[in-house]
Amino acid sequence: MRVPFGKVKSFAAAAALVAAAAVVPAAAPATSASAATGTPPQVYGAWHCSNDACTWATVRDMADFDQQNHWLIDRGDGRPSVNLVVLSFVNPLTLLNGTTNSGNADGVPVGMDQAVVDYFTSHGVRVMLSIGGITYTGDWNTALAQNPTLLGQKAAALASRLGVGIEIDYEQSSGPDITGLQAFIDAYRAAHPYDASGADPAARLTIDVAAGDRWLIDLDQYATAHWLTPAAPVLDYANAMVPNKQPTASNAEANWQEHLTGKPTYNPAIPPLAPAKFTGSLYIAEGSQVRPECTNFPSSVQNGTGSWTQNAAPAGAGTTNGLLGYMFWAAERPATRGVTTQPPNSCEGGVGAGATAFSVPVPMPALRQS
Repeated sequence: MRVPFGKVKSFAAAAALVAAAAVVPAAAPATSASAATGTPPQVYGAWHCSNDACTWATVRDMADFDQQNHWLIDRGDGRPSVNLVVLSFVNPLTLLNGTTNSGNADGVPVGMDQAVVDYFTSHGVRVMLSIGGITYTGDWNTALAQNPTLLGQKAAALASRLGVGIEIDYEQSSGPDITGLQAFIDAYRAAHPYDASGADPAARLTIDVAAGDRWLIDLDQYATAHWLTPAAPVLDYANAMVPNKQPTASNAEANWQEHLTGKPTYNPAIPPLAPAKFTGSLYIAEGSQVRPECTNFPSSVQNGTGSWTQNAAPAGAGTTNGLLGYMFWAAERPATRGVTTQPPNSCEGGVGAGATAFSVPVPMPALRQS
């Protein structure tokens, strides 16, 4: 069976596969060979699944939350390990319907509250909410068929209320509802126009695509051609999601190169994507063993790909070298089984050390546009 190249961002799928910002001092100069030259990452973030495999169905005790997640705001010297956290996931149909039940309040998981958002933003870490995930693909389809404009308006209102951005994670592998998704984006942008400065957190609107160009093909083609063009951007950037297991450095680079090059032989063709318009993604919690991506930066794939990602050249779109940055799947407990990033497996030595080696800016600056 062919395994999709998308990010397995749901508790069910993952379990099956793996059984107001305070300015923070600039990071120290890079010291590792792979981090020494090139364009430093501007986005260096982690998806976050709370302690219940991505449902966020419980209001967190903030003392416990800090104990389990302190590494995200302190790499060991008081500086955050990341400059972005994406809380995952909001069910799009639940949001559209404004559902209130044991795990949701007015369509939003009860754990995704202002206290959690403020925990990160008070340390200069930007926060976004991810709508979707592979478990909620069918609910995306239903919501887009019912009222995509209202869904976009509700997502925009949620972003305003919490002071966050929104990520679109719509993993429909064939025949996605592009018309509905366009209506969702139009409604969101009517409330929060594109903001190249990044000053308005709620104006940050991104999308997830596959690790390479061979899955989520229709969505990838349309997003690259219509929403991610440097000349007329609609979305801020895309995340090239993790594949079904941690790639080697060479495989990760090959996947990401597909986005840079595009697929001119496809019909319709997937055009090239500017390096400044997407991030590459890696696992920090996968399987039964702690990964070096979490705890040992010198041995990690982010270290192994660091030179490539900072120097990747445009191949038909954009003008500047270097991917926008890295995303990591996923903080705390992304699956009901397998490793977590909770102590003693926290990721200061992997993600945090990478933030130092790559001179990651915290808070996140205005992003490169081409």
